[in-house]
Amino acid sequence: MALYYQEYGDKNADLMVFIHGGGVSGWMWDKQIEYFTHFHCVVPDLPKQGQSGDGVDFSIKNSAEQLIELIQGKAMGKKVIVVGFSLGAQVTIQLLSMKPDLIDFAMINSALVRPMSSMKGWIRPSIKLTSPLMRNRSFAKLQAKTLYVGEDHFEKYYQESCQMKADTLIRILEENMSFEIPKNFKAATGKILVTVGDQEKSVMKKSAKDIVASNSNCEGVIIPKIGHGVTMANPDLFNEMLEAWICKGNLPEGERILG
Repeated sequence: MALYYQEYGDKNADLMVFIHGGGVSGWMWDKQIEYFTHFHCVVPDLPKQGQSGDGVDFSIKNSAEQLIELIQGKAMGKKVIVVGFSLGAQVTIQLLSMKPDLIDFAMINSALVRPMSSMKGWIRPSIKLTSPLMRNRSFAKLQAKTLYVGEDHFEKYYQESCQMKADTLIRILEENMSFEIPKNFKAATGKILVTVGDQEKSVMKKSAKDIVASNSNCEGVIIPKIGHGVTMANPDLFNEMLEAWICKGNLPEGERILG
């Protein structure tokens, strides 16, 4: 089954594709869709998530393959901009590695690229134990808060959390914690902006530096006073930062990440 996606904005303008993080789906980009009406925005749901619930099991590679097909069908000679967050940022890195010349601008937000082998063995027993809690509204509210999911999106988040099977979540987490930068990422020709919040875990900041060091077209910044989720925590800042970088080549204020 093909990926579910929605289209917004000006279909004659440059193509902007938003790839969501794990545990959420395309709705996480609602504030970006409201802002970027002057672009042709495409917002897919990754396999086994949101409304792409049928079909093959989730994998980062399979997701990238399906997104390449989607982008090629929509690009039609336009500039292509891909924005990925967390799991979606990992998919973006994979996509860039598989089709190095496809994307003109890529924004990689909070991508883990240092495999966490020691934690991988705990995923299945932990999820099997805690998965019943996903249907508990109080627990879901706590989880939503860590992801900066506001009240306006909580019902969507809660509904999708209840629908997600434990095996799917296990698969997503195993893929997430096993991911590392593909060798061919260095061949990506587009401009790449790598961001990470200054309140994120050390492994995330180290991952951001690894990404910047892996491709000479990368520039990186640490966004002050933010954790894992700038897209929803401060959408105004995020939108202005993304637009300034695409249209003017301006880096946002923040600490430069050196490779």
